[in-house]
Amino acid sequence: MKIVEINCETGEEIIREATKAEKDEAKARMIRLAELEAEAAAKQSAKQAIADRLGLTADELKLLLG
Repeated sequence: MKIVEINCETGEEIIREATKAEKDEAKARMIRLAELEAEAAAKQSAKQAIADRLGLTADELKLLLG
């Protein structure tokens, strides 16, 4: 993985290989993002299941939930 650093004062661009710590941090962020996306999808599915039981459309549910 390449890291691009730009010196704001000189405009110099430095391209370097990421360190192990930077790679580990990026991997942890990607895992957390996937977890958050899964949580959001599960919540949306639960909301839709309730709306289906109540006979509401997706638009009606949006209006109710604001």
